[in-house]
Amino acid sequence: MKLSLPDFLTSNDRSTTVRTRREGAVLHVELNAPASGNAVTEAMLDELLDVVAVPDPQVRVLVLGAAGDDFCLGGDRTEFGQWLEEDPTGRGIRVAGEKARRVCEALSGGRAVTIARVQGKAVGAGFALALACDLRVGAENASFRLPELALGLPTAWGGLLPRLIHEVGAARVRELILTGRAFGADEARELSVLQRVVPEAELDDAVAAWAKPVVRRPEAALRVTKALLNSYAAATRLADPSFLDAELMASVAAATRRSPAGGDGTGGSHS
Repeated sequence: MKLSLPDFLTSNDRSTTVRTRREGAVLHVELNAPASGNAVTEAMLDELLDVVAVPDPQVRVLVLGAAGDDFCLGGDRTEFGQWLEEDPTGRGIRVAGEKARRVCEALSGGRAVTIARVQGKAVGAGFALALACDLRVGAENASFRLPELALGLPTAWGGLLPRLIHEVGAARVRELILTGRAFGADEARELSVLQRVVPEAELDDAVAAWAKPVVRRPEAALRVTKALLNSYAAATRLADPSFLDAELMASVAAATRRSPAGGDGTGGSHS
């Protein structure tokens, strides 16, 4: 059964864009800005960091989901434009980009097994948040897109690119980024962006089917096994310069804004 919004509690009193609910050793984290398609703002990143940066050691599974029709339509481009107006060198973008890296690293590298629960569109930053999770289940209506290049920006957010190349393969990633085309749930499963595809009404059952055996595993063995999986995956990469994502995004955004040919690339609400 799909979780109703009142079932969730806010992660703290000031939270408006992230809500959490605990069920034993399972923590449900919900992006909660459906009016904007759950566009990622700096406030949302701060609220996510409050939840994932200092994890509860009793949590074995963290489920990342979203309210509304779409998982996440990307970063909030209005806020992006405001940062460039305030400081054309891109300082605000650097600050938010560093927070994005920390959120995604916590999802992928933390001790809890993380599960992305994806419905509707996962675009740009939303794609990165889902991909940072260990296990990813999508509804049949799920779709994914990386539009950054068309917006005059590099694909540099939250360490997305090295993880995507490792999971999907360089040739396929090159095509997805250069064309910016959307692809649906079946192709996402073929590419290993998703591991399961189910009808939207069965998303919670699919999440529970993964979470139930994981929470029964001995804590030490589970923690070490996840660390081993991450270590062996990292060992196959020639390089992982994702710590430069924030700097690259800010530098290119500032340069694009100054270029008459490129325009300012900041119109609209999200990427």
